[in-house]
Amino acid sequence: MIATAWNNGKHNPSGAGYGLKLAPADRDAYFIKRWKSIILELPYRGHWVKVEINVAKKSFWDSRCRELINKDIGRWLIATRLAPGPKGRPPRIEIEPLGGRRFGVLGFVAR
Repeated sequence: MIATAWNNGKHNPSGAGYGLKLAPADRDAYFIKRWKSIILELPYRGHWVKVEINVAKKSFWDSRCRELINKDIGRWLIATRLAPGPKGRPPRIEIEPLGGRRFGVLGFVAR
């Protein structure tokens, strides 16, 4: 699935306010409402950083939001220079289901 980098407009250097926005069809196909959280594995400097992300919130399941939000995603986006991205052209990130509640980021998708 392809997600887009997301920010709440504050571009906090701590990583707060960043996330990955999913398409509704991908969210509905790969995520289960009864899950409280998922584990997202981010590639960084030759190893994997595992981040637990809350998905047990109404905003994730409504039609407007759909973001996986966590300050560690923001730190990763900043560290890999994917954030802040060009205005109106957020970076696209490929995510692969790894089984159960685990997902892995495969990398940046060129436009």
